[in-house]
Amino acid sequence: MPFRERLSRFGDRVRLPALPAGAPRDKTDHVAAVSFALAHPALPLMQVVLAPATRKAASVLTKPSNPLDHDVCLTFEDVKALKNDWLTDNNIAFWEEFLEHEVLTKYPQARIVLLRPSMAFLLMKNKDTDSVRSALPDFRGITHIFLPINDNRNVSVAEGGSHWSLLLVSIIDGVAFHYDSLEGANNDEGWDCCKRLSSVLGRPLRFHYLQDCPQQENGSDCGVFVCILMRHLLVKRLLAVNAGEKISMSMAHKAIDAIGARKEMLKIIETLRKEGERRSPASNTPPRID
Repeated sequence: MPFRERLSRFGDRVRLPALPAGAPRDKTDHVAAVSFALAHPALPLMQVVLAPATRKAASVLTKPSNPLDHDVCLTFEDVKALKNDWLTDNNIAFWEEFLEHEVLTKYPQARIVLLRPSMAFLLMKNKDTDSVRSALPDFRGITHIFLPINDNRNVSVAEGGSHWSLLLVSIIDGVAFHYDSLEGANNDEGWDCCKRLSSVLGRPLRFHYLQDCPQQENGSDCGVFVCILMRHLLVKRLLAVNAGEKISMSMAHKAIDAIGARKEMLKIIETLRKEGERRSPASNTPPRID
């Protein structure tokens, strides 16, 4: 019988998923128990191609030979926003894709989903539960879901809204933790997303707003806070402890350097872009004779 010891369901604590049968059970290898449900084989190094703002999309993380690849698209406008503006859907989707490639692939038995902003928005705005369920990933066996929450209320406006927050759902505990860097400005949206996901999952979820979430100091860093909180909660909490241990989901005293985070993300994009250029096939243009 698989290990299913229950942990505390009160306050801001969450339990880790049980180890699957045959999985390692020592302290070093336990992290395999909190792994990505949509895991795929080892991936070749990612490529980055940035498109002019006039083009709709360019492949950011690509494996052209692998049909299972999940492409994220960035334009120069997305990169410009990342420098000092409000993060776009694509910026956050890129970060999720990067975490999947660089972090979750190291834990091939993981059961964690990083839901894209577009899917979270669909979940919140489409009230047809059956159609939404068919469009979303299969959550059977999933232990945790990260959802970027946007306050856009107009479904006809692309890239709308003015604030991002993060919802981390522990399915195995039936709790949705809401992290908002603007004093709970998105609590209504977070609660709405929690209720919609509860309907899709067919099980109750308790909404819990973390009042000690780090707070932004301006009106444009909310998306950056979502990205850094997502990585911290994934790497330092869910993937860093052993089964049976209690883990606090509080972000009290967690300092976030928004400027440094923006620089880090831009550096990652530039590094991947250069690597993509290096790995690109040689040009088919014939040599010219002077």
